[in-house]
Amino acid sequence: MSTASLDGARDHARSQAGRTAATLRTLPARGAAALPCGVPMADVSWDETVAAGGYASHELARGSVLRIADADGDACVHLVVHHARATAERLNVADTVKVQWQAYLGLGAVLLSDMGRALMTVVADTSTRHDALCGSTSAPVGLDRYGVTGIHTSAPTVRQLLTVAAAKHGFSIRDLPPGINLFKSAIVADDGALRLDGAPRPDTAIDLRADLDVVVMVANVPHPLDDRPTYTSSTVRLTAWDAEHPGLDDPWRVSTPERQRAYENADDFLAGGRR
Repeated sequence: MSTASLDGARDHARSQAGRTAATLRTLPARGAAALPCGVPMADVSWDETVAAGGYASHELARGSVLRIADADGDACVHLVVHHARATAERLNVADTVKVQWQAYLGLGAVLLSDMGRALMTVVADTSTRHDALCGSTSAPVGLDRYGVTGIHTSAPTVRQLLTVAAAKHGFSIRDLPPGINLFKSAIVADDGALRLDGAPRPDTAIDLRADLDVVVMVANVPHPLDDRPTYTSSTVRLTAWDAEHPGLDDPWRVSTPERQRAYENADDFLAGGRR
């Protein structure tokens, strides 16, 4: 769509409606996006829908819980997390996998920073399909697959979208690490080949608790192994609410020695031992 004329620019702007729409305090009573029992609406700090080719970002306080819900079941959400109080620190996917001895992340998994600290914890998960191996599709591959690429096209890449999201928080493209893909899984065969487990699975959601103050960025983009010729990812809903962090009473803290160290490293930062 051309934006060279006033009419064209207006039509392009209006065509974006629904790609990313804020819907604060309008949560439905049904579906995976509904708030857990006992959470008052007044505690909702973020509520946004993100369609295919869209992105979103938000700063969350320690203890907050972020629910990412996929009602239609065909989404792939690329997730990147930064420490909001020490912004050079960010998600380290390689350490998240190897420190926990597990490439298939699920309930209880901790998202580790490059400083070995717990950034977020998976505290609920009805999807059970997430990918920490494949990263995101490059612009050349996207161009070959969809015929177009670019932030203002119908098929933007993760990096193109998150570059814009990052700028809103004072980050640049060099601050973007590899992220984790939610709702689609890459299965590793015995010979090392990767297979996509991505058939639609409606009404699924994942809840992530912030273990430090964090900046969360997401892009709703097809999985790199999704070779369908159409740019396909269903709309997701992001809903965050304020909550008290359990601290030393957190049951996930002692679930493994490796996770306990990650929480203790986060405690060290909070106590002022910022090393």
